[in-house]
Amino acid sequence: MKPTHLIAAGIAALALAAGAASAEPVKIGIAAEPYPPFASPDSAGNWVGWEIEIIEAVCAAAELDCEITPVAWDGIIPSLTGQQIDAIMASMSITEDRMQTIDFSDPYYNTPTVIVADKSSDITPTPEGLAGKILGIQASTIHQAYAQKYFEGATELRTYQTQDEANQDLVAGRIDATQADSIAMADFVASDSGACCEIKGAVADDPVILGKGVGAGVRKGDDALRESLNAGIAAILADGTHEAITAKYFTESIFNQ
Repeated sequence: MKPTHLIAAGIAALALAAGAASAEPVKIGIAAEPYPPFASPDSAGNWVGWEIEIIEAVCAAAELDCEITPVAWDGIIPSLTGQQIDAIMASMSITEDRMQTIDFSDPYYNTPTVIVADKSSDITPTPEGLAGKILGIQASTIHQAYAQKYFEGATELRTYQTQDEANQDLVAGRIDATQADSIAMADFVASDSGACCEIKGAVADDPVILGKGVGAGVRKGDDALRESLNAGIAAILADGTHEAITAKYFTESIFNQ
């Protein structure tokens, strides 16, 4: 017969193992639509990009077991509140409107919003500079909200499910300009397909609409996960991991405070 203390130790070990086995991974929602260089599937269907590497680094630093979960952009917040995912890390800007529904971590990047158009055009990133033009914007984004406030009326707005679709119509001449994040657009105009176009400048800032940077969205009241993500973000900013990942994709910092 085994000594009582060994039986007790065995039971405790089994309990710990059962607890570890039952622990569910943290499902990190990303947009199912490609958004290079932040996130897009490679030829094998694996998601790659700057934001994917940042997610992995944040989760590792926070000692979280995370699982990348693609979700259609227009349903990503309902997926979070409906508990299909546990957090959103999909270039989602921290805005007052979204904070009515969900909470956010600290920012992990912050870049300007720009207008892109054909190199030969005289478009400027102002209501006057876009008057009489067709502006393409991704639906259900801060860019749509901004364009509806500042450009609607004098400018025709055309919405798309993905930024790639707007870019394609810009190249084809079906729209005159598009509005999006400066980093994503810098990647586009540097590509062969975007060689026709250039960044015309940043739009006037509106922190209420454009937000205070990009953060991880979590359910209201999920303070434990939010603080874990904050700790992970702080750690990779402090130890140089954020900078090292950024250097693989961009020529300058995208964490502007």
